[in-house]
Amino acid sequence: MQKKGNIYGIHRVLEPGNALPQSALRLDNNFSEIYDNEILCDVLTLNIDAASFVDIKTRAANDPQTVSKIMLDIVAKFGKHKNPRTGSGGMFIGKVAKIGAALRDKTDLTEGDEIASLVSLSLTPLRIDEILDVHMDKGQVDIKGQAVLFESGIWVKLPNDMPKTLALAVMDVAGAAALVDRLVSPGDTVAIIGAREKSGLLSCYQAKKKAGPNGKVIAIVHREEGKEDVANAPFVDKVIVGKADHAVSLLQKVEQATDGNLCHVVISCVSTDNCEMGAILIARDRGKVCFFSMATSFTKAALGAEGIGKDVEMIIGNGYCAGHAELTLNIMRQSEYLRNLYTRRYVTDHP
Repeated sequence: MQKKGNIYGIHRVLEPGNALPQSALRLDNNFSEIYDNEILCDVLTLNIDAASFVDIKTRAANDPQTVSKIMLDIVAKFGKHKNPRTGSGGMFIGKVAKIGAALRDKTDLTEGDEIASLVSLSLTPLRIDEILDVHMDKGQVDIKGQAVLFESGIWVKLPNDMPKTLALAVMDVAGAAALVDRLVSPGDTVAIIGAREKSGLLSCYQAKKKAGPNGKVIAIVHREEGKEDVANAPFVDKVIVGKADHAVSLLQKVEQATDGNLCHVVISCVSTDNCEMGAILIARDRGKVCFFSMATSFTKAALGAEGIGKDVEMIIGNGYCAGHAELTLNIMRQSEYLRNLYTRRYVTDHP
């Protein structure tokens, strides 16, 4: 008889006792028995979120073995992969190994199905038995290990019309394009900061789709290197090379590009610190600024906007939006440019 689990997974919380799994310090990652409302998965690959992986690579001096050690230490200590320095995790792909009795009639999953988790590793009980490979340029780590998804957790079956590592890469940031879809209206001027990154280019695509021919998509990249990936995109109207942590300089460049009108919507996808004010300054009064980055300090954003008298709506980039997985996978199907680019970036063996 399996033990009855809580819908939100608090039965896996070890410390402190009053926390939900994401905010908890430690989770129980002993999977010798699962609860009745859990899905046990054999994990194949972890996709570490950008802010966390940048931090880990920096601490490891770009040495893959040291990256492995840091990750193993995190999971051994906390029972999940929640980087204590960034507070963020990532997601995984794996095969369903066992489905709890209470969920068998509530899901269309069967044992052996390959799925991508759509909830953060920062709240997912995880055990790593062995790290097989660290893909330093992709932020993906192949492992042997297991994880459980709770009843409230979300997942998607891996599509059969694209490589698994490609689906994993875009699923990790699926919320970005879905949020853009909600925030952008026809005719809007939209700025995407960190436009070359996964979430950035997906956001550019969806922004242009929603803003339409009378709208304008401004892609902001922080250096000339890699600019071509954005400049060649058929859904980008203007590329600006500028550093988001140099807020006043960035403002001047955006003013020039918009004839002083600034932007209706700003999406920040950067994975470095101190970029809050750059995003806020380039938005129009009563505009919208969405921070889709775990490197964001919401204290800096709120107090910084107050300090300069900027009246903007600031939005936390929730990684989950209803329908976000299908929307993002469809972008890969619709955009030959993005599919080819991301295949080169994230698929190890591509034609």
